[in-house]
Amino acid sequence: MSPIYFAGRGLACSLGLGMEQALANLRQGGAHITQVTLPGAMAGDYPFHAIPLSQADWNERARDLVQRVAAEAGAQQIRDGVLLIATSSFDIGAVERGVTQMDYQAFASKVAAWLEWTGPVHVVNTACTSSLNALLAAQALLRGGAATDVLVLGIELDNRLTLCGFAALQLLSRTSSKPFGAQRDGLVLGEAVAALRLSTRETGRWRLAGGANVVDGMQPTGAAVTAVSEMCRQALSDSGVTAGAIDLIKVQAAGSPGNDAAEAQGLRAAFDVVPPLVSLKAAMGHTMGASGAAEIALLTACLEQGAWPRLSYESDPDLGVTLATNPPKNVRRMMATILGFGGSHATVVVERA
Repeated sequence: MSPIYFAGRGLACSLGLGMEQALANLRQGGAHITQVTLPGAMAGDYPFHAIPLSQADWNERARDLVQRVAAEAGAQQIRDGVLLIATSSFDIGAVERGVTQMDYQAFASKVAAWLEWTGPVHVVNTACTSSLNALLAAQALLRGGAATDVLVLGIELDNRLTLCGFAALQLLSRTSSKPFGAQRDGLVLGEAVAALRLSTRETGRWRLAGGANVVDGMQPTGAAVTAVSEMCRQALSDSGVTAGAIDLIKVQAAGSPGNDAAEAQGLRAAFDVVPPLVSLKAAMGHTMGASGAAEIALLTACLEQGAWPRLSYESDPDLGVTLATNPPKNVRRMMATILGFGGSHATVVVERA
């Protein structure tokens, strides 16, 4: 099989528009965090990681962001390739504003038109794991020779349905995200548009070695310890590497009391010695269906340029794991994990080319 390279990447998130701006703000420890006021039983103010781009029309803003990010990733070079759109909320923000109707096919067509895409277009929606599962779908297409170029495009933009749903489930923090933190009290949501361009024709600094998605629906809104460990084992097998070959794990760790504990326990079961860990949720928020692509894009850039998220809180000693305060040296291979609603546990192994 031909190696699968990350040939391009693009990102817009609360840290900024474009990778360089995101890295600069990450180094300074700052992000564009707003306060969103929700009505009803869970009324109050909640922090939210918004993309710093204001535009009155939802569709025009979305188009601007998609085109910016796709251009940064070099998508114009492969418009006849496969486009995988990963999202959990589609354009519900536009529906809420009364400027469009809920139509998943129309959403896909709209995004493809923004990019002047001529190749096949598919939508992946598996809640928070959408863009990681899109990466696994891209891997299958590229490994099997059905494609030579794939663009994975994660889109998660402002809407009240997602915020109100998480608030109703009492999963949101009213203060801040504290992944693996002693005082963690919930997650903080955010926006992101992210693009990963994969190719068997072009080279890049990173390769997609393999991955796995394990579904355990026994806890539809939470992570399962056995599924986390099995996900890691299957991903290692698919990648042809041992647990000892993993130098870094980008964990889900969004700051949920229960899910963080389950993830930590699952990692301890999968690894005799747990590698250094990093979470990007405190820096950019939990960006739902876009989070896998957004966090891989940002993390690979961090490792190349020496940027790293700051920790401003105490870790929970009961978890038996901690987050790395500095980038580990000589990271050759890493795992990138997202855990989502519906019992989806997904991870990929990324290695330096």
